[in-house]
Amino acid sequence: MKLKIWELSLFVALVIAVLWGLTLEQRQTGLSEQIVRLHVIAHSDETADQALKYEVRDRVRELIEPLLESAANRAEAETVIRAHLPEIEAAAGVPARATLTRERYPTRAYESFTLPAGIYSSLRVEIGSGGGRNWWCVVFPPLCIEAASGPEALEAMGLTEGEIALITGGEQGYTIRFRTLEIMDELRARLGL
Repeated sequence: MKLKIWELSLFVALVIAVLWGLTLEQRQTGLSEQIVRLHVIAHSDETADQALKYEVRDRVRELIEPLLESAANRAEAETVIRAHLPEIEAAAGVPARATLTRERYPTRAYESFTLPAGIYSSLRVEIGSGGGRNWWCVVFPPLCIEAASGPEALEAMGLTEGEIALITGGEQGYTIRFRTLEIMDELRARLGL
C-alpha cells in the first residue's frame, strides 16, 4: 500500500512537531530545576481578600528575599525556605499556611521574560481557605524584583543561551512555542504522567 503525498507530508509534520515539543519540554525541565516560584493564594475573590493577598505577598517577599541572597542554587534556596516556613506563616500577619511543594504552572509572561508552562518548585502561601485568585512570581533567583528581572538576572542563573532564548522569546514567536509546552503538559496531566 502506497502512501499519498499528503499523508506522507502529514506524517512528517507530526514527527517534527513531536520532536520539537520534546526538545522544548527538555529545556523547560532544565529551567524549572533552577528556580523556585512564589505562589500566594487569597482566601476568596472578595475585594478585601484580594487586597490582603498583595499585602501578604509583600510581607513574605520582605522576609524571604534577603534570606535567599546567599543561596547558590535551587536546592539551597529550598533548604532556606523549609527552615523558615513558620516565620513565613507568621510574616503573613493573618491565618496562612506556607508549604514548599511542586506545582504545575501555566505559561506566565512577566515584564521582560516569559516562563513556559510546567512543574516548578513552589513556595505556596494560602491565606485562609485559599479559595481566591492567586499571584505568583519567581522568588529564587529574585525575579520578583523588577530591577532583577532583566537579562542580567537570567544570566546570573547560569542559564544556557538556548534557555535564555526560550524564556525571553524576543520577537520570535515564543507564544507558539509555549503553547506547545502547555498542550504537552495538559496531555501529561490527563494521562497521569
